[in-house]
Amino acid sequence: MASLMSKAVIAKYRMTRRKRVFADARALRRSAESNQTETSQLPGWVRAKFDVTGRDVHGHRCYTLRPRTSLGPVHIFYLHGGAYVHQIESAHWKFLDRLIDLTGASVTVPLYPLAPAHSYRETIPMVWESYEATVGAEAPENQVVMGDSAGGALSLFIAQRLKARGRPQPQRVVLISPWLDITVTDPSMPELDRHDPYLGIEGLREAGRLYARDLDPHDARLSPIYGDLDGLAPLSVYAATRDVLLADARRLRELTAQRGVGIDYEEYPGMFHGWILQSLPEARDATTRITKLLNVPSPAHR
Repeated sequence: MASLMSKAVIAKYRMTRRKRVFADARALRRSAESNQTETSQLPGWVRAKFDVTGRDVHGHRCYTLRPRTSLGPVHIFYLHGGAYVHQIESAHWKFLDRLIDLTGASVTVPLYPLAPAHSYRETIPMVWESYEATVGAEAPENQVVMGDSAGGALSLFIAQRLKARGRPQPQRVVLISPWLDITVTDPSMPELDRHDPYLGIEGLREAGRLYARDLDPHDARLSPIYGDLDGLAPLSVYAATRDVLLADARRLRELTAQRGVGIDYEEYPGMFHGWILQSLPEARDATTRITKLLNVPSPAHR
C-alpha cells in the first residue's frame, strides 16, 4: 500500500499533467530540444558539502563526489535517467546526497551527451571512458555501477561490455526503474501506461528513436535486455507497479530465472517511475535496502 505522501505526489503529477511530456512524439521532441544545455547542473550545495572533482570526457563533464569525513572504500558509478533526452535533475543530486550519507561512498556522475543533438554514438563512448577513468580504476570489490531509467540500461551495458572484454565485474549492478528495451513493445505496456502518472509509451518510443538514429533498437547497446545476461555481477532491481517500465524489470526477472541467474528483485506497490529519487517513505526504504546490499563497513569502522 502506497503511503499518503506518495499518493499526494501522484495526485500532483495528475493535476500538473506531468505525463504530457511523454504523451506523444511531438511533445517529447519539444521537451528534448529545450533540455540540451549543461550549464549550472552541479548545485552549489553539492560543492559546499562534498569534495568535488571534475573532468572533461569527450567534451562533457564528469563529476566525482566524496564525503569530507568517513570516506569508505566503495565507489559508485551513477548514471542518471531522463530517457536519453533530459538532463540530470535536482532530485538525482538529493538522492546521491542521501546515498553518500548512508554509505560513505564516493560517487562519480557523468553528464553524458543527450539526444537529439547526440546519439548512442557519442553517449556510449563518453560513459565508458568516464567509467574507465574513475570507478574502473578501483578494485572490483569496491566498484558499484548503478543507474535509474535510461541510466539503468547504461549500467547493464557496462557489465555486459566488461564481460565481453574478459574484465572483472563490479561487486554489484543496481538498476532502478530500468529502461532496458527502447522498442517499447512489451504487450503488458498499454495496460501499465493507463496507470502511469509520468511516463507514456509514445514519448518513450520517440526518445528511443532519437537516441538510436539508424541503429536497430534491438541492438544490445541500446536495449541490453537482448544482450548476454550470464556471468555478470550480482544484479539488484528496484521496480514500481505504476510505471510503464515495470514491463522491462519483469522481463529481466523472467529471463534471468530461465538462465538460472540470480537477481535481487524488489517491486514497490503503488509507486511510480523514479519514486526512489523523492523524499518519500518508500524511497527511504529502497535506499536503505540498497545500502545493505553493498559491501559497506559500518560507520564505526570507517
